[in-house]
Amino acid sequence: MVTLQFVPYHEIEDLGSARRVKKLIDIVKENKIVLLQGRLKKEEETDLISIAMEEIGEKFKGIELAVINPEQKDQTGLKKVRSNFFGMLLGDRQGLTVVGPASIVKEIKQDPNKIELLTKEVKKGKKK
Repeated sequence: MVTLQFVPYHEIEDLGSARRVKKLIDIVKENKIVLLQGRLKKEEETDLISIAMEEIGEKFKGIELAVINPEQKDQTGLKKVRSNFFGMLLGDRQGLTVVGPASIVKEIKQDPNKIELLTKEVKKGKKK
């Protein structure tokens, strides 16, 4: 069974960078896939990956990370002004960040409009 945990942006907006990263790692270590409203800062993404790599062991195999940003690169005129205005108001709330344990998430494919999350079959241990 795969568990998804939605984390609204308001739960992390008042946390410092280190606490944001720790919160996400703690959830992923519970074998849950995190759906975070919004985005992390680039430095936070780097820290998340770095810390996950340091904590790789027998039980924790690392993370998979993907970010969808609703911004359109080829916007012009009014659409671009409207997008920039809402970007200033909402900041890092725009978009969606997906973080999952590498032991469950096989691959995350993304394009500007969707994310395909491919999971591994989790084998349960034999009961005696």
